[in-house]
This record gives sequence, C-alpha cells and structure tokens, in this order.
Amino acid sequence: MKPGFVYILTNKNHTTLYVGVTSQIVQRMNQHRSKAFPKSFSAKYNLTKLVYYEVFQEIGDAIGREKQLKAGSRQKKLDAIHSLNPEWKDLYDEVVDRFAHLHFPF
Repeated sequence: MKPGFVYILTNKNHTTLYVGVTSQIVQRMNQHRSKAFPKSFSAKYNLTKLVYYEVFQEIGDAIGREKQLKAGSRQKKLDAIHSLNPEWKDLYDEVVDRFAHLHFPF
C-alpha cells in the first residue's frame, strides 16, 4: 500500500495556487523548491511555498481528492487552506519532520 499526498503551493504574494499529488511529499517539495523542472508551471510562477497538504493511506484516494480540488473554484481552495493553515505558514519543515523517513522505490 503506497500512501498519497495532495498539496497546494503558492508564491510569496499568494497570487497563484498549484494543486498537486504525489506519493513522496518530501522529494516532490524539494523538486518544486529547487525548480528541478524549469519549464513547469510551478517553476514559472515561483510556487515554492507549501500552504496545504492532506495525507491518504492510498495514492488512489489522493488522486481523487486532487481532482476534486482542481475542479473546485479558487475560493474552495482558499477555504481548504484557511481551514488548516489560516496564517499561510510554509509547511515545508513540518512535512520534512513528519515524512522524511518514508521511501517507496519506484
């Protein structure tokens, strides 16, 4: 059973949001922060601040939640962020502390 994570990134001014899904949250956040894919949407708009994430026991459930968030309005994404992170703190350090030990080879 491979876990899954849904996450929302933003930039320093909180003007653009990106919803993503992954099975390896720490590795994926490091890719976003280092702009490992320079032509990607998140690199283009400097989306490196992790403001929301959810954890699922199975990646399929995370994918379903990602689709739900992406299909919703911007306001629904903002509501999700405000419900868990009203101060819009960068949750990167929290994710590293909680999940750095997870490793699932492909």
